[in-house]
Amino acid sequence: MPMSWFLLSLALGRSPAVVSLERLVDPHDTARCSVGLSCHLWDGDVLCLPGSIEPASGPVLVPTRLQTELVLRCPQETDCALCVRVVVHLAVHGAWEEPEEKSDWELQEPRNASLLAQVVLSFQAYPTTRCALLEVQVPAALVLPGQSVGSAVFDCFEAGLGAEVRIWSYTQPRYQKELNVTQQLPDCRGLEVRDSIQSCWALPWLNVSADGDNVRLVLDVSEEQDFGLLLYWDQVQGPLKTWKHKNLTGPQTITLNHTDLVPCLCIQVWPLEPDSVRTSFCPFREDPRAHRNLWRMARLRLLSLGTWQLDAPCSLRAKMALCWQAPDQGPCQPLVPPMLQENVTMNKPHEFPLLRSHPNLCVQVSSWEKVQLQECLWADSLGPFKDDMLLVEVRTGPNNTAVCALEAGGCTALPSNGSTVTIPLPLTWQRAAHLGEQLLQDFRTQQCVQLWNDDDLGALWACPMDKYIHKRWVLVWLVCLLLVAALFFLLLLKKDRVKGEHFPVPVSQGQPQRVTLGSSGWREGRSRVTLMGSAFPTAAPRARTALLLHSADGAGYERLVGALASALSKLPLRVAVDLWSRRELSAHGALAWFHGQRHRTLQEDGVVVLLFSPAAAAQCQQWLQHQTVESGPHDALASWLSCVLPDFLQGRVAGRYVGVYFDGLLHPDAVPAPFRAAPLFSLPSQLPGFLDVLQGGCAPRPGRLADKAEQVAQALRAALDSCTSHSGAPGCGEVWDPGSYPAFE
Repeated sequence: MPMSWFLLSLALGRSPAVVSLERLVDPHDTARCSVGLSCHLWDGDVLCLPGSIEPASGPVLVPTRLQTELVLRCPQETDCALCVRVVVHLAVHGAWEEPEEKSDWELQEPRNASLLAQVVLSFQAYPTTRCALLEVQVPAALVLPGQSVGSAVFDCFEAGLGAEVRIWSYTQPRYQKELNVTQQLPDCRGLEVRDSIQSCWALPWLNVSADGDNVRLVLDVSEEQDFGLLLYWDQVQGPLKTWKHKNLTGPQTITLNHTDLVPCLCIQVWPLEPDSVRTSFCPFREDPRAHRNLWRMARLRLLSLGTWQLDAPCSLRAKMALCWQAPDQGPCQPLVPPMLQENVTMNKPHEFPLLRSHPNLCVQVSSWEKVQLQECLWADSLGPFKDDMLLVEVRTGPNNTAVCALEAGGCTALPSNGSTVTIPLPLTWQRAAHLGEQLLQDFRTQQCVQLWNDDDLGALWACPMDKYIHKRWVLVWLVCLLLVAALFFLLLLKKDRVKGEHFPVPVSQGQPQRVTLGSSGWREGRSRVTLMGSAFPTAAPRARTALLLHSADGAGYERLVGALASALSKLPLRVAVDLWSRRELSAHGALAWFHGQRHRTLQEDGVVVLLFSPAAAAQCQQWLQHQTVESGPHDALASWLSCVLPDFLQGRVAGRYVGVYFDGLLHPDAVPAPFRAAPLFSLPSQLPGFLDVLQGGCAPRPGRLADKAEQVAQALRAALDSCTSHSGAPGCGEVWDPGSYPAFE
């Protein structure tokens, strides 16, 4: 048994940490004072009216400290009640004022007088409120300014087991701010009172122990006694959240899986009797496994492009920060200069301090200086990571700025716009060091996108690197082609020296053909060459293109489409979707963009995937009947519909088009009849068949295809669950209803 669970079982035994309490027989309230003071307790309670603070004209008696002590008030041996004893420590405050002209007799008389104070004790424990008044007199010999004179003891305020009590003390009139103390009283488990307090007689007793990796709750209850058991999450924000509630008959043993333990998991037991006392305790607050489980359960969720939320069953001490994730899947780089870290409140929306979103921006949630959770929330909606360079603009003065490029080893300094400023950051000899001038030129000509701006700290810019990478690869390919051409030419010259020799030339298909090449034949153009089909391996087939066409049904449905596109892009597929090409879509227009993408996809032997939602099916039917759709968010649907409909009407569908709808959002009969000519799949339930058709001749082995299908299915299920669980989300709350969408024929 681990040591933590051994100590826990000791601490939560039958009578854990029992305390023996003093017993008071007198059923009435009493008061007493320390030596030298005299006390008198007023009969009955008084009104709790502190009043405002008044200035003292001479020395006064004021409370300086409060103490509490638990006792039992027992009119009978087996009929006791829990009671709170209050001890008030008193001191002299202020001094006599010096008169302008007084005789010696007038000066000495008041200074030889005693002090009398009325001390109020206010007690509050829901639903009880009481105020008691003590008169305390101090003899003249003890009246020394600033000196403690003793204490007064009040017996006592009765309170319920497990209650939270608050006690205030002040004088009438009030010369200073009142003192107060708050105390959580123990329940039957922590006191030696089980035989003295009647409400504890029938209380179920609970032991917690280890059962291998799991936890065992043993409820020591007499046979045939009915009791209630409640397992709940005690949250700081908001009311407690019930997890399990059962009415049982004793005795019982309940086993909890260790993966269900979280720090705020609490247990409450009580007998099923009227006005019974409930006992609650939370034994897992300091357990390391419970804290690890809590972080495994925590989820970051993107509510909109500028709002996020951290969902967790318990409150966490955590902070959020943004970081930059490069496409090479290296460590997420903290932003320089770092944005102010924000304290996270569980299950509450938070705003991002951003001007624009970017797929490479990720959210890190840390606790105790350790990153516990990281999510790149925009990857599904904005596409996969981009090969962009993050430029950090730091304002070093009124007219000076310094710019550096954030990379794996630090921030590479670039020349400043104003005077040259050195950034005290580690430099890395990477892409930014080679392309510093080009990056700075892009920054100055506003070819970079501003992600964040602060008037005091600086700004963040994302600069595309595609054009530089393309230029580099063009040079590499050109050098490779020149080397291959030179090698081939040298091979021909070598074979030309031997008449009648044969040499292999790679061909993609066909049977080997023999042609003889001699020196005279070469010069006269009569070549004899042997073409060996197996001389060189053929090139690997190129990844197939998949064009996703969907309707604009709101942010929720777009996130679902984005999740599908991101999952497919991780397969040997080249995915095109308008969500990832909004800039091109705006520049060329929807109709031209969809026509161009369809033509390119079909020309490269790709496949066009039509995503049908309830709104898309209805708009397609309207188009088939009236050759138009409603203007607004469905303009894009009308554009791609005009591209693909002629192929369906003329029978050019096979191998070119695939239809898709999501489980629970649409019935297959709701898809218009002309579009059923293409294969139709429901996702994620029919993913293997869909991927097989989508990849065509490039499909992997059956075992690998099943693995790929499971990966895509997991991504889709998470997005679909998030989509359908929020009925108010646009485009997702409209789940298919057989009566709402009749079959289209």
